[in-house]
Amino acid sequence: MAVLSIILLVLFVIVSLLLIFIIAIQSEDNTGLGGVFGGNSETAFGGRSNRVINKITAYLVAAFIVLAILVAFVNKSSDTSVLSSLGQQAAAAATESTEN
Repeated sequence: MAVLSIILLVLFVIVSLLLIFIIAIQSEDNTGLGGVFGGNSETAFGGRSNRVINKITAYLVAAFIVLAILVAFVNKSSDTSVLSSLGQQAAAAATESTEN
């Protein structure tokens, strides 16, 4: 389980960074951060760059959500509550004190 957790976490970080980058280069009326990378960012994918970037963004968002849920399920501990662990420790301490 530890290897799967690490692989999912690495994928989650990569998708997160790609999502940040794709959102940052999107431009609204050519005023976005895309101008930093050589002027007009719409020429990188041709005339349909808005459609391509929007599709990439949608796929990355879907991957982000799926990976977030998978990471949460894989890393879920068997003891879900801090209060229940404190209660178990108190019960163990109480039984120790009554035995002495």
